[in-house]
Amino acid sequence: MRIKIQNGTLIADRMITGQNLYLENGRIAAITPEDLPYDRLMDAQGQYVSPGFIDIHSHGGGGADFMDGGVEPIEQAAMMHLEHGTTTIYPTTLASSYPVLKQAVLDIGQAMHSSKRLPHIPGAHLEGPYFSLNQSGAQNPKYITDPIPQEYNELLELGKDIIKRWDFAPERSGSVEFCRELVKNGVIPGIAHSDAQYSEVKQIYENGCQLVTHLYSGMSTIVRKGGFRILGVVESAYLLDDMKVEMIADGLHLPPELLQLIYKCKGPQKICLVTDSMRGAGMPEGPSMLGRKEEAMPCIIEGGIAKLLDRTSFAGSVATADRLVRTCYQQARIPLVDCVRMMTRTPAEVMGLDHTGRLEVGCDADIVIFDEDIRIKEVILSGDSI
Repeated sequence: MRIKIQNGTLIADRMITGQNLYLENGRIAAITPEDLPYDRLMDAQGQYVSPGFIDIHSHGGGGADFMDGGVEPIEQAAMMHLEHGTTTIYPTTLASSYPVLKQAVLDIGQAMHSSKRLPHIPGAHLEGPYFSLNQSGAQNPKYITDPIPQEYNELLELGKDIIKRWDFAPERSGSVEFCRELVKNGVIPGIAHSDAQYSEVKQIYENGCQLVTHLYSGMSTIVRKGGFRILGVVESAYLLDDMKVEMIADGLHLPPELLQLIYKCKGPQKICLVTDSMRGAGMPEGPSMLGRKEEAMPCIIEGGIAKLLDRTSFAGSVATADRLVRTCYQQARIPLVDCVRMMTRTPAEVMGLDHTGRLEVGCDADIVIFDEDIRIKEVILSGDSI
């Protein structure tokens, strides 16, 4: 079946008007002002037509965590995010016991082949447990450790074709060897929850790591030692030109002014918007928990964000992808074309997805239609409306 979308403002590398978008066999078939044959007509009514959103860092939503156990919680959380425009998602784990982490990888592997109408799940994103205790934030310190070769090698073998990315702290003993092993296995390394200095970041960078997880959250910044200034992870991310960064653009983890600064310094080609959402995304405010229920960190959702019970740290966001775009556009005053790029094309490029994240002929027919307030009006997944 061929679908024709008309009367929309297409968001590609620029705003495009006066063009019809044709979808067929799960792909974008044509972008043209011509009237081609079609089976179904969709009128965008002057609203924006964008590639589907790509969230490369999410722990859950809709009352479920991706580590709760089994496939159903993964499906539950993923379906909630689909309603908010996310057509591709990478379920993310937390620092946990090894058996729980192992099971989560297997569960995500099963969900990748679910028959339900879910966002595309290309694989799993492992966040930890090889982190700095000082920068653990809402990660459970009980499970934080140096990289353990026996464990990560077993997981890499078990999770072959499932694990697509793994975050760690460069200063932990054995991190260079771990990074090399990730690259050898085709897994994208990321820096997270780290107290590393520039020299340690640069060493990991030279061994294939070009991604910093949720910039400014859970990471070192410049300090003085004996009068000398030492760069941390934040400054390293700016200094190393090829380093890509994540932004939790909910307006709370990072205020609009900081979103503007990161945008001006790194540019939309090096920034991925991520929700870093936990189970409370899409749910009412009140008590909640972060992580698998048996090992969860209790938290509370208030004021549009999740916090630890003592309010000393955030416990992940409750954002959805549309909120990220809205915040960047309305509060940080970033051009909408670039807001969308940071939620689509750039994360696709970071994760090596060749046929998604762009409005181009031959790309996946994953489409979002939204209004000026970035309110989702239509989500199309593989050429079909959800």
